[in-house]
Amino acid sequence: MPDPTDPAFPIEHVRAVGDDVVAAVSTVVDGKVDAIRTALTVMLAEGHLLVEDVPGVGKTVLAKALGASVGGSVNRIQFTSDMLPSDVTGVNIYDQSSGTFRFSPGPVFANVVIGDEINRTSPKTQSALLEAMAESQVTVDGVTRQLESPFMIVATQNPIDMEGTYPLPEAQRDRFMARIAMGYPSADAERDMLAHRGVRDPLSSLRPIVDVGTLRAVVHTVRAVHVAPDVEAYIVAIVRATRSHPDLVLGASPRATLHLAQAARAHAALAGRPFVTPDDVARLAPVVLAHRLVPVARGLGGSGDDTAREIVVRIVSDTAVPFTAAPVHS
Repeated sequence: MPDPTDPAFPIEHVRAVGDDVVAAVSTVVDGKVDAIRTALTVMLAEGHLLVEDVPGVGKTVLAKALGASVGGSVNRIQFTSDMLPSDVTGVNIYDQSSGTFRFSPGPVFANVVIGDEINRTSPKTQSALLEAMAESQVTVDGVTRQLESPFMIVATQNPIDMEGTYPLPEAQRDRFMARIAMGYPSADAERDMLAHRGVRDPLSSLRPIVDVGTLRAVVHTVRAVHVAPDVEAYIVAIVRATRSHPDLVLGASPRATLHLAQAARAHAALAGRPFVTPDDVARLAPVVLAHRLVPVARGLGGSGDDTAREIVVRIVSDTAVPFTAAPVHS
């Protein structure tokens, strides 16, 4: 592995790091390679991930395993209905010995923050994460503190129609780069789980695959992945089509355009390519865009989540695909 301080971190080593992380996390999360790869893509794209599914399918395990594969700091927040914003961001405590206030940082001060069951807490506490997610900083009592780099929130939630949940507001859903669902494991994966989990917990033996310095170098390389003008136009066309679609009340935001481009760069880098192709964009569009959309079905009282994903898939299939992707050198 090259020196992570080398500014010319080779693109092929990004793929090698990615394959190693996916292989390690796969020893903990059985049969979910696509979900693991998407989570890693979001991490390298400097985004945040929302994992939404029914209880017991491995949402928290995925988040813990991803955090354990990175040699940085990892904190977990178990959201409950009685939590306060200061339980997330931190609070100033009066120190009697010095007669001054001392800041006690909250669990959001970490490289990877696992927000477990984020929709179990009140909207007031949910909003405590808005500044951190958008600007990688936290302001408490007028003092702004920068969060660690890299910084990623992996939030899990159960479907919003379950008892005792508060649906995330659209402004906060828009700050998540992608949303994935775990789904139930295959029969083979479930049998493997029964065979191995009774002996030991594989999460306890998972060791970091990359340190923070290497991860920063990989992220730096991802930022430099080339997006051709035609591919940029393709991204814009897909996002803008959501804003005029007759089956949608609310389309994707300009932030979604940026997130789709960032995620496509990371997807290309993990494939060992220094440039984004239209296929990178098409593959990621449903997980990056669907959770931001408000279908007519949701406006009428339905969930609309499946409908939103189907609409994005149709939009992608109806959008003209450009042929230029690789950089042209004169």
